[in-house]
Amino acid sequence: MKKIVLLITLIVATANLMAQPPGAPGGGKMQAPPSIGSVIGKLVDSAGKPVSGASVIMMGGKFDTVSKKMKEVMIKGVNTKANGEFSFSDLPIFGPLKLKISATGFAPMEKSVSFMDKPADGQAPGARAKPGNGTPGGGMPDFSAAGFDKDLGKIVLTIDAKQLEAVVVTAKKPGLTMDIDKKVFNVEKNLVSTGGTALDVMKNVPSVQVDIDGNVTLRNATPQIYIDGRPSTLSLDQIPADAIESVEVITNPSAKYDASGGNAGILNIILKKNKKSGYNGNLNAGVDKRGGINAGAGINFRQDKFNVSANFFMNQNKNRSETETSLEDLLTTPTMFIDQHSQSQNGGGFLFGKIGVDYFATNRSTFSLSAIRVRGSMKPTDFLTSDSLYADGSMKSYSERTTNTDRLFNATGLTAGYKYLFPKKGEELTADINFFKGNNESNNLYSTSIYDSKGGILRNDMIQNIVGSGTNQFTTIQTDYVKPLKGTTKLEAGLRAQLRSLTSNQSNFYYDFASEEFVEVPSASANYKNNDNVYAAYLTFSGTVKNFGYKAGLRAESSFYEGEMTDTKQVFTNTYPISLFPSIFLSQKLKNKQELQLNFTRRVNRPFFLQLIPFVDSSNALNWTKGNPDLKPEFTSSVEAAYLKTLKGNNTILASVYYKYTTDLITGYMDTLTSSNGIKHPVNTYVNANSSYMAGFELTSQNQITKWWDMNTNVNIYNSKINSENIAGTANEALWSWFAKFNANFKLPENFSAQFSGSYQSKTNTPVNTGGGFMGGGGPPMGGSRTSSQGYTKANYGFDVAIKKSFLKNNAASATLSVNDIFMTRVYSQYTESPYFIQTTVRTPDSPMFRLNLTYRFGKMDMSLFKRKNMKAESEGSSGAMQMQ
Repeated sequence: MKKIVLLITLIVATANLMAQPPGAPGGGKMQAPPSIGSVIGKLVDSAGKPVSGASVIMMGGKFDTVSKKMKEVMIKGVNTKANGEFSFSDLPIFGPLKLKISATGFAPMEKSVSFMDKPADGQAPGARAKPGNGTPGGGMPDFSAAGFDKDLGKIVLTIDAKQLEAVVVTAKKPGLTMDIDKKVFNVEKNLVSTGGTALDVMKNVPSVQVDIDGNVTLRNATPQIYIDGRPSTLSLDQIPADAIESVEVITNPSAKYDASGGNAGILNIILKKNKKSGYNGNLNAGVDKRGGINAGAGINFRQDKFNVSANFFMNQNKNRSETETSLEDLLTTPTMFIDQHSQSQNGGGFLFGKIGVDYFATNRSTFSLSAIRVRGSMKPTDFLTSDSLYADGSMKSYSERTTNTDRLFNATGLTAGYKYLFPKKGEELTADINFFKGNNESNNLYSTSIYDSKGGILRNDMIQNIVGSGTNQFTTIQTDYVKPLKGTTKLEAGLRAQLRSLTSNQSNFYYDFASEEFVEVPSASANYKNNDNVYAAYLTFSGTVKNFGYKAGLRAESSFYEGEMTDTKQVFTNTYPISLFPSIFLSQKLKNKQELQLNFTRRVNRPFFLQLIPFVDSSNALNWTKGNPDLKPEFTSSVEAAYLKTLKGNNTILASVYYKYTTDLITGYMDTLTSSNGIKHPVNTYVNANSSYMAGFELTSQNQITKWWDMNTNVNIYNSKINSENIAGTANEALWSWFAKFNANFKLPENFSAQFSGSYQSKTNTPVNTGGGFMGGGGPPMGGSRTSSQGYTKANYGFDVAIKKSFLKNNAASATLSVNDIFMTRVYSQYTESPYFIQTTVRTPDSPMFRLNLTYRFGKMDMSLFKRKNMKAESEGSSGAMQMQ
């Protein structure tokens, strides 16, 4: 009876389909065929082992009302299980079906599937029928229940040698790739930075220099730091090295990027994306020779339309350093010579936590939301001795000062992003908003004892306490649109608003031994606030004509700054009207894997608030600092030409020549300031020099010397000069300098690998330190600015080495031992000369630094998961959380 009912149902459905063909007169609609079929099977290799994670897609026919023809469409798709099995249900039983199978390392396969084929004699129900009359599969239709269940049994896949070879090649990323407007350096295999921070990574990126204070320069100037294509206020020493995939060196940024940043370009840090499905994660922990611990953990889970991720990272800093300073004070008669020796020790650390949720609303729309929390506590200490002696040999004084600093910062933020993929390939719209607010507190206690000579009679004791606090809040809103046009041409446009507000309070107290309490000195205290807003829009047009590529763009920016000394009600404003920043990039691919590039850009560097606030910081008696509210922005025009040659074995040679010209260069300057008691003191401040230029030649080479040894080398030779005729007491002549670094990687037996790297910087004009300070609390930088119109940095060099051992199944775990500055040669020496003083400073880092790090990874990789996700909002959110220093 069951068979009769089923037969009647099929006959009625067939008759209905025949009576109402697609597009038939009278408007009859096509009746959907019954979807009651199921298919099961198992994928194995030639040895009979199951193939897991393979893609199995069931294709079917669908009538196209436009073309009036049947077309092939995907009905369902699955991935095979760990045992190689797969299954489909609710499949249409009429019409031809086709199974498409693809798996990494195996040749693709297609297999026809049909239902209701009558099995031949001796065949089991559900098996494929032998050819004959009746159904397309041969024989009479099988209307038994088994006729709608198809067991394909074991399907043997054939190894594809070509595909395997391709996988091996693409799995190893080239060390250097070149886009029309940037160079990309892969740093995933950088061993000497394992367990360290982004500063350790930058030490091994060509064209980049890192000094003892963590100041990063690109071609002798301070670059902007980006995270995944977005401006970042993240401190490089608070980005874990293990989170970095590559670094993009953008020496001449296009109109797509913020115009601010002056003449130094951009370092764009590309973070590793958590492109994994199911559940996965990683654990890492390490320790250095001082007992400083670093640790991190991350987990990601995806189910249906949701993806949830959580990350945690912590780092302790216990490094030590020494500083020797020799100063000739030309303001005294006779000249006074001062020798200082400082021993500093860092303390404390920070915690970073993040949780994010992604919602894949449709096949084209993705929403992302994440929250970030950062907490840091820094407790550095310093012991400083000072010997003062007049030129005639008479002793002035000897002092000892102990400094104990306690800084605490917190930051909390929310980021939201949206990404929409249009039906046209390459067309997309992204929008993101980031809001962060942080606060910080600082307490600096200076205890000074003054003697008539070293080991002599105590003359005086002084105790000074500087207490600071502040808040920092900013919001960024950005949207970007990409529109592919005809052929390879593409239009990109975007809008951005960046709104920042800051408050800072600093009180200066001296201890009164008579009353046994601290007394505030109002003239030495400062409270201020400021607002800084930047609005921008850009448009770029790019494309290729055969082997010729081009990218032209224009950016417009307007900004407003207002600062107020809240005690005195002094207001300082700077309004920059709309300025235009054009850029053009040209590239020509030549025969034999050669490429030529030429580009031109214009950019701006606006003074930041610590350079503008006219507050005098006198906490260091020998190094006062003061801002200059009259500073103007500097504008830089840059032109660069490059030649890239790819040799056999993917060896590459990149040669570049460049020229940068800056007007109204913001430069550090040493002036004098007379205190209330009539004594003149040297003070570090900022001024605008007439102009400056830099011209140079750079050569970068990436070489695969043997299968187990690869190496990259970078040499940069440049001439620079600051034209400071408008500034009294400066005479900085043009100076030729050169910089070189290399990085060698070795693959050793038993899953060992090693890395050896080194760098050399010759004598050079000292770059301006455009960073520093407490970003919202504690006043201007305590150490003062770095002068560039009155001095230079002496030559320095150093070497690093690391060795790594991978173990456990699939090398899921690894241990890395790294040693930085193995020969203790990386010493930083700066010379500064002015009409008021001559100073030499020598700083020695904590060398050599040993670090041991362990890493364990778990989970399964799916490299296509996040193609629809707006990573821009997420990356900027992470960076914003670290705004507070």
